[in-house]
Amino acid sequence: MLRLVVRRLLQLIPTLLGLSVLLFLWLNRLPGGPASAILGERATEAEVARINRALGLDQPLYVQYWRFLKRIAELDLGTSVQTGQPVWEEFTLRFPATVELSVTAMLIAVAVGVPLGYFAARKRGGWLDVTAVSGSLVGICVPVFFLALILKGVFAVNLGIFPSYGRQSTGINATEVTGFAVLDGILTGEFDASWDAITHLVLPAVTLASIPLAVIVRMTRASVLEVLGEDYIRTAESKGLRRRVIRERHVLRNAMLPVVTAVGLLTGSLLSGAVLTESVFSFGGIGSFIRTAIDGRDYPVLVGFIMFIAITYVLINLLVDVAYSLIDPRVRVH
Repeated sequence: MLRLVVRRLLQLIPTLLGLSVLLFLWLNRLPGGPASAILGERATEAEVARINRALGLDQPLYVQYWRFLKRIAELDLGTSVQTGQPVWEEFTLRFPATVELSVTAMLIAVAVGVPLGYFAARKRGGWLDVTAVSGSLVGICVPVFFLALILKGVFAVNLGIFPSYGRQSTGINATEVTGFAVLDGILTGEFDASWDAITHLVLPAVTLASIPLAVIVRMTRASVLEVLGEDYIRTAESKGLRRRVIRERHVLRNAMLPVVTAVGLLTGSLLSGAVLTESVFSFGGIGSFIRTAIDGRDYPVLVGFIMFIAITYVLINLLVDVAYSLIDPRVRVH
């Protein structure tokens, strides 16, 4: 297992280097260059030249790339044009909110999607199967921002069951330890603050979980149906093995391999796709910050965000490989 992890980590280095090259070339091919992107369309040539000197953009291309790579390695992503604060500090401030929202959404998607897909496959053609397939199709088709507005209007505005915005109520005096509101409430014993954070998480997490839930249901159903048709399942049944043993050892374990892959990819997409959800619910994570960065042409923030998402995908792929090896030990030899 350790050799597998080390080998996968070494394979990630060329991927990140390739991404850094693409990012660097993108920055240098912006209309007017990075200086014009920072100063705006009405910038004078003297102002552009001054910014170029300050950023070292008047140096040879290979020198610029080396400095760019060195800054990324040192987590020096520059300064946000919007706030004037270091990009890394802005990310660490907003990172816990996005992770908390994305992890909650994925837990909902997996906890509901895997059992629903499994039982839909077991009851193929029944009412549960038809409902699961139809519901998953609706979940994929409905835009996230539209679902967010519906849930917010019904459950927050009309019924008043859940809060409509923010991570915690303004009257809650919560102690911040890790930046994760639910976890901080548990660690400090402020369970009212933790519960308040959970109520604020429900609507945005359900919204964000809609598409992953639909994909996981369909993926699990298709995978289970495929495994149920394999010869070793019929052999296990003919040998008189208990249904629980067949279900846990043979059906679920083999059907989970493609589902694990889907979960890994979907988790990365949740982190990068929380922009609309966080904006609707004013959640204060990276997503809403990126939206304002796009509007304000804040390129240092966008570069940091792209690198952050790339590293997240890389680490998630590593976790998927590890999960593969745990589910199917034959993977470890490859």
